[in-house]
Amino acid sequence: MSVSVFLVDDQRLVRDGFRMMIDAQDDMAVVGEAGDGAAAVEALRTVRADVVLMDIRMPVTDGVEATRRLTRAGNPARVLILTTFDLDEYVFTALGAGAAGFLLKDARQEDLLSAVRSVADGGSVLAPGPTRRLLDRVVDTLPGGPGRNAYARSLATLTPRETEVLREIAAGATNREICDRLHMAEGTVKTHVGRLLAKLGRRDRVGLVLFAFEAGLASPNTD
Repeated sequence: MSVSVFLVDDQRLVRDGFRMMIDAQDDMAVVGEAGDGAAAVEALRTVRADVVLMDIRMPVTDGVEATRRLTRAGNPARVLILTTFDLDEYVFTALGAGAAGFLLKDARQEDLLSAVRSVADGGSVLAPGPTRRLLDRVVDTLPGGPGRNAYARSLATLTPRETEVLREIAAGATNREICDRLHMAEGTVKTHVGRLLAKLGRRDRVGLVLFAFEAGLASPNTD
């Protein structure tokens, strides 16, 4: 089944470029576009999309607020944030607002297309280098900063194996990479991920990454 994609960017040339790239794929199709976040939220009331490619800095309504509105409305479309700025603090806010991940606009075409497919399939995409630099700037302001008792209690509910899997997820590893590193079957990895989501009360993989950093389980300064 074809992945339906909605484009949100204030630059028409950028939208045209993404449209040509996506429509050239056998398993994807652009179903709509908008030049700002408010127009996107309104259009997506009636247009069904699997993935929204969302620019983060736009006039009228930016990508963060648009993502927040879509999440609150229960829109099933999954948002993939696109940004030119690899240290943009707004990206972290967008992830907290419900985005499924983010990618830099200068990513390779194959990486962008792979990210769209992954997000459409329920996965999350985080550009590893920029994510660490971003978290390095904001980690001290997170709720788990000085006192992490609540996070410690949550971590205590995890088995050693679940903790290992969580560390790998925080490092940006895919399920396949976790299989290889921890010598586990892919089905077992998926089971652990499902248990982590349930135990930690997180909605998706992005939530698990944020939890790991908030709880101090992962460090933005770690290679």
